[in-house]
Amino acid sequence: MDCKEKILSENYYDVITDFAFNTNIQNNSMYDLCSINLEEKYSLIYINMQGIQNLEENFFEYQRIPKLYAPMQDSLQNVLPDEVPGNALGDIPGGGMVFDSYDWFISGITAVQRPPLNLTGRGVLICIIDSGIDYRNPAFIDENGNSRILALWDQTVQSGQSPDNFPYGSLYSRQDINRALQDENPYSIVPSRDMSGHGTRMAAVACGYIREQYIGSAPEAELVVVKLKEAKKYLRDFYLLPEGALAYQENDIMAAMAFADNYVVPFRRPMVYCLGVGTNQGDHNGSSVLSSYINELARKRSRAMIVCGGNEGNTGHHYRGILRETGEYRGENGEQVLGAEAEIRVAEGVQGLFLEFWGASPDLYSVVIRSPGGEEIPAVPLGLQQSITYRFVYDSTVLTIDSEPVETATGEQLMLFRMIAPTAGIWTFRISARGNIYNGRFDMWLPVSTFLSAQVTFITPSPDVTITEPGMTEEVITVSAYNGENNSFYINSGRGFMRLGGIKPDLAAPGVNISTLRGKETGSSLAAAMTTGAVAQFLQWAVVDGNNEVVETREIKQYLIRGAVREGDMSYPNELWGYGRLNLQRVFEVLAGI
Repeated sequence: MDCKEKILSENYYDVITDFAFNTNIQNNSMYDLCSINLEEKYSLIYINMQGIQNLEENFFEYQRIPKLYAPMQDSLQNVLPDEVPGNALGDIPGGGMVFDSYDWFISGITAVQRPPLNLTGRGVLICIIDSGIDYRNPAFIDENGNSRILALWDQTVQSGQSPDNFPYGSLYSRQDINRALQDENPYSIVPSRDMSGHGTRMAAVACGYIREQYIGSAPEAELVVVKLKEAKKYLRDFYLLPEGALAYQENDIMAAMAFADNYVVPFRRPMVYCLGVGTNQGDHNGSSVLSSYINELARKRSRAMIVCGGNEGNTGHHYRGILRETGEYRGENGEQVLGAEAEIRVAEGVQGLFLEFWGASPDLYSVVIRSPGGEEIPAVPLGLQQSITYRFVYDSTVLTIDSEPVETATGEQLMLFRMIAPTAGIWTFRISARGNIYNGRFDMWLPVSTFLSAQVTFITPSPDVTITEPGMTEEVITVSAYNGENNSFYINSGRGFMRLGGIKPDLAAPGVNISTLRGKETGSSLAAAMTTGAVAQFLQWAVVDGNNEVVETREIKQYLIRGAVREGDMSYPNELWGYGRLNLQRVFEVLAGI
């Protein structure tokens, strides 16, 4: 079996390492495997399951198991009227204003397209890593009938030539796509489709293309697109995802980013990545292997990294606890124990539930779990990478608890709870610790909404620290969403800060009722796409026009922060808005001393 077959096979585990795998070890390994090395620091390994312990038994450390990510889009609404009478929403030279362009207008994007700046994304590449792209859509075809897509790597199509160093999927060049556009049967030449449409709409918003016209952002930017393959069944089963939930693997996202970074080197052009997917898996402090790799790319010159903040702020999927003295709990010798309770309401029809617990160092925590029927399991004993399974007597629920007292990337305590067929009702997690308490803080996260088959919420949730990963990555530009019609924060948008106090989000951008190719849509992924278009414009000014040819994400972030709109009665940075609302025009006004 060649490496391509191993990557695609359900009989091979996918493993991520934060070190480059030695190919000599691979050739002489007792295991049947293959690997892809990235940046000489990371490896994606595919290893035969035969003769290896089950994933549930923690053969691999938590950081090594690929996390699953979902598109961060909430809803599609009916299309609103095209025109707003007069200049009710603001003055634009030349008369009335098309309502579709309002969100781009208030973000200072359309203003910088005009002289003297003339910023249209010329010479800049936008990288969309998502569900693919409808390459036949007029949004991605120029006035001469040629595709604006420089490259399309479809990880799901295996009939074509794979990219160098990535032995799966099919790579299509602009020449391939142009031939397809001229053919009566285009999919016989480029058989890549965007089945969900999410990636297509992200790309269109980033380029500012709505209703057969470019209304903002970067109409002259070109695209590098990766269509992610969907997650393997064994990982979907491990994370207990419902049937039909769209999910992408962490290692495939890393491969997509590495491909784009390598592919554009000969073109010597600046590029902005846009990532509109997210997950509640991980420590919410940017410690995952994906976050580490994204940081590496974000530090490269003439590169920028934009990540959405997710839509988990109002879902009730995060709980923050502080251990406090209470007389309710007693230890074996009658001593007082510090404790806290987290209660979870599980609706009827939940097929499976994956829950993460992160306890701040140096404290060590234990948990007693009570089912809706009152049955309790004892405190989980601490052990190195220990996995314990309980079967409740009066419930059909099967509960597996994986414990890592010292998680690899963070050094903190991690407990994973996998509940198969959880009984509907209130589940109580009684958290306690013995001895001196130095920190006492812990956090728990339920899966993102689309990874649940029915509603599950904490009874007393915290809306903060709900930005999805990898939005907590330090170097990236993380974007929350707001409603541009009334400048109100979008209630479902993820909120900061990072779990250990770092500042996220960085900015807020319009993400409610955004005009897309299908009508009005909502979600933080669209706020990220709009910010991506703005950053493409900035990269044109900085790199293509020669004003700062070695700019990187950190500098671009600071430029955007300086130009952000801030309200006088609010302190910044804050958990909702970061440093304020995106306004690209103000960036240049600040630079000019206006």
